[in-house]
Amino acid sequence: MPLDPQVEAMRAEREANNVPQLYTQPLAEARAADLASIQAAGGEVEKVHHVEDLATDDGVQLRVYRPDLTGPLPTLIYFFGGGWTLGSIETADGISRKLANAVPCQVITVGYRLAPEHPFPAAVHDCHHATQWIAAHAGGLQADPARLVVGGDSAGGNLAAATTLLARDNGPELAGQLLVYPNTLYGSDTISMRAGDDPYLFNKTSVGWYWDHYLTDSADGLNPLASPLLAESHADLPPALVITAEYDPLRDEGEYYAEKLHAAGVPTTLSRYDGMVHGFFAMSGILDGGKKAMAEAASWLNKIFGDD
Repeated sequence: MPLDPQVEAMRAEREANNVPQLYTQPLAEARAADLASIQAAGGEVEKVHHVEDLATDDGVQLRVYRPDLTGPLPTLIYFFGGGWTLGSIETADGISRKLANAVPCQVITVGYRLAPEHPFPAAVHDCHHATQWIAAHAGGLQADPARLVVGGDSAGGNLAAATTLLARDNGPELAGQLLVYPNTLYGSDTISMRAGDDPYLFNKTSVGWYWDHYLTDSADGLNPLASPLLAESHADLPPALVITAEYDPLRDEGEYYAEKLHAAGVPTTLSRYDGMVHGFFAMSGILDGGKKAMAEAASWLNKIFGDD
């Protein structure tokens, strides 16, 4: 189907204002522009009963969003998007607040290190170590260690998938994985990637720019922790919800990953949003598709946590 009318209007506004692509800007400016764009499209900032910043023993920053519930609480450990290069706890603030209220559940966002200052595999190890730390400190965090789910959008979805691979062998046990338009394969040459050349939307140049910052050696792209699609086995991973967008260069690799999980016996739900583009999950303030995807994620989490 064609671009959703709301997406078309957003794209037309970008073209009319000649909004520069993030990959054309110096890194500091791109990071600031990314945050401003996400905040503008995210809608009203929801209040959450308790919000707290803290850090793991090895210094990884965390932000806890806790609804007005008594523990131990089902907990979503969330990794923000931004191509491993942009993004922060702040860029995931709107998503975290909405999911904490909508499920309801506790959400803990992980402030992993960014590339190129800290290239692969720093972000993967930060996310896995933070997940282990949260499980080990579940009591103090009011978290239920039997109901931990990892999730993220874009690069955050990539990191969530990689974390499940590490957790399968090294713990902790996870109840689910929420993967929103995840990167799953370095150097992918899919139909959706080849078609992703719109100069006013996230495109294949964007994808390459992020990978170039993240990897110091292209050979690292063959590592399953960078490209989860290449893992030797996807068996015994936690149940998954994979959300993709029709007009996203990453669409096919996200859907291939869902197929891999399903083939390995992992309970997997794949949900493609027609007419949508990369980033729409964080745009629930201006895109109805973003609102629907957020509601679907909340409903799925509710079922995974056993609260439905």
